[in-house]
Amino acid sequence: MSSIYAQDLTDALRYSQDNIQGTARYRALSGAFGALGGDMSAVSLNPAGSAVFSRSHASISGSNVDIENTSNYFGSSGITNESNFDLNQAGAVFVFTSNNNNSPWRKFTLGVAYERTNNHEYNWFAAGTNTTNDPDFSNSIASYFYDFADGKRLDEISSLPDESLADAYQDIGSIYGFAHQQAFLGFESFILEPDDINDDANTLYFSNIASGNFEHDYTYAATGYNGKVSFNLAAQYEDNLYLGLNLNSHFIDYQRSSLLFEDNINAGSTVNFVEFENTLSTTGNGFSFQLGGIMKLSDEFRVGVTYDSPTWYTIEESTSQYLGTDGANGFIEIYPQVLNVYPQYRMQTPGKLTGSLAYIFGKQGLISFDYSRKDYGSTKFKPESDAYYQDLNANINDMFTQASTYKLGGEYKHQQFSFRGGYRFEESPYTDGVTIGDLNGYSLGLGYNFGNTKIDVTYDQFERSYSNELYHLDFGNAPQAMLDRINSNITVSLSFNI
Repeated sequence: MSSIYAQDLTDALRYSQDNIQGTARYRALSGAFGALGGDMSAVSLNPAGSAVFSRSHASISGSNVDIENTSNYFGSSGITNESNFDLNQAGAVFVFTSNNNNSPWRKFTLGVAYERTNNHEYNWFAAGTNTTNDPDFSNSIASYFYDFADGKRLDEISSLPDESLADAYQDIGSIYGFAHQQAFLGFESFILEPDDINDDANTLYFSNIASGNFEHDYTYAATGYNGKVSFNLAAQYEDNLYLGLNLNSHFIDYQRSSLLFEDNINAGSTVNFVEFENTLSTTGNGFSFQLGGIMKLSDEFRVGVTYDSPTWYTIEESTSQYLGTDGANGFIEIYPQVLNVYPQYRMQTPGKLTGSLAYIFGKQGLISFDYSRKDYGSTKFKPESDAYYQDLNANINDMFTQASTYKLGGEYKHQQFSFRGGYRFEESPYTDGVTIGDLNGYSLGLGYNFGNTKIDVTYDQFERSYSNELYHLDFGNAPQAMLDRINSNITVSLSFNI
């Protein structure tokens, strides 16, 4: 059990972002459904949307996701493709019409819906020669271990006489925590050397990996998703006003593995090869609520507004590590086979406000627009009284910013067929706009109405660029691999009146 935390900015963002999932019709309009309702995923966006249904309704959707990642690392590129099929939406709404003709409340609805809110499938690799030749060796993995070791006593990051490396790794993690464990790995693998190896109180270190060029081969593999189950209550007031509430139960399931190979033939290096593997497993649950309204200003024109509260998560994480080195001291392997279980922590994601407009062309079609804004800098790790979380939250506030999302969708109906399309643009959540770039996406869909049953098919795609550190540093600049990601989806939905 590790007593120190290991959370960082990537955790804050991973569970704060959501993506367009849901029914094929919803995705075909790129999620621009806030003023429309009458769709199960629209209910997940604006809880007032369930009151638009005239009859009880249910739907189920599945998507085939195809992801292409293209990396660039010092001029060398790599391409990975992956594809998988998942059930991403299911739900039902039950409509209860008022029998009191004198009541302004025309009907109320009760609903329950499941949706994936984000897909964490994210596999890529980068390989190339890092030619930065940084005199502070920050282009080598040595800088990662030095960052943790600097200022720590030698006797706190080294094994005891006759103690195995696995036992020492576990004991140091239990007593001192994550940072000391990383320093221990650097020292016992001979990557780091103390200024005075005979002084237990030594706190100064240097690297046995000399500065120069480095061959890097990095693999990143992640899987999992965020999801939510929504319990919906909505009502229609008179003829033109719809009001709704969602109570949402969220869950997280995320696993990640990264593997870095580093080679060098730099003069003065006594360590010429490093293999460093890290795994992470995350589970969590949370709660949020949504309040929404839709108003018909005329038979053609509708407006909608939705408030999404922050999501309050409780999260648990565990990690494991492997380190191997080769050089003048021979091959050194540190494979503790120890699962580091970190203290349960809480995280509050930012809230969101969405405004929506829609124009209905009779029974011929519609056009719809949504605008939303989210302040990623308001993400918080808790308890806020904790000194580590205070620093992390301050860093989040500096690095993240407010981001706007624009969605535009349209639908044209001809007899039993519906033809749909949409576009969306999402700003970067980072102040620099580079670590994660802006998102651009489009969608095309087709629907057929059998009467009480409908089937819809949609193709949607979005692109985004990412800058990925091969390892994290608190000082200097870690090597960056640039990544262009294209996410393509084919979604099929079956919906029917009950």
